[in-house]
Amino acid sequence: MCTVADTLVPQAAGAAATRAADEACMDLALRAAQQAWDIGEVPVGAVLVDAQGELVATGHNRVIVDSDPTAHAEIVALRAAARQAGNYRLPGATLYVTLEPCAMCMGAMLHARLARVVYGAADPKTGCCGSVLDVGGVRQLNHQTRYEGGVLEARCGELLRDFFRERRRKPSAPTAPAVDDDQDISS
Repeated sequence: MCTVADTLVPQAAGAAATRAADEACMDLALRAAQQAWDIGEVPVGAVLVDAQGELVATGHNRVIVDSDPTAHAEIVALRAAARQAGNYRLPGATLYVTLEPCAMCMGAMLHARLARVVYGAADPKTGCCGSVLDVGGVRQLNHQTRYEGGVLEARCGELLRDFFRERRRKPSAPTAPAVDDDQDISS
């Protein structure tokens, strides 16, 4: 069950209930995505629930604020869940994310032994659940994670489109000077 505003949504009572639970959890992921927008990050949010459907962790993009190229919403949620579990393996868990995962995130989810990944909007540039690559579909891997897309797809896509539309309207912030890889920057 995914706890949403004091409402428990059963996951095991058939396809309609599963869809309702998926949408409730994706709604939480959308709330996390809005938190990313509020701090100037690309609005991607993630929610991780355990095998019983109980909320374990949430995350949103923190790449810019943490100066960490790995701080994608999925990774932030996985790290929090693994710390809470005391184990990097999260068998039976489901991760909900507003945008189709990239290769790095899909790889981390496979290593975490997630049972399922549910995403909102497809990512035609870096999506690795079938849009560009099908990382989860590689049968030679020692673990298989099921994935499904399109849950609250319109809302997830709209949030991203609105963010980038607004960003294009604002004057761009100054960029940091390029650093020559051979240049000594220790002083």
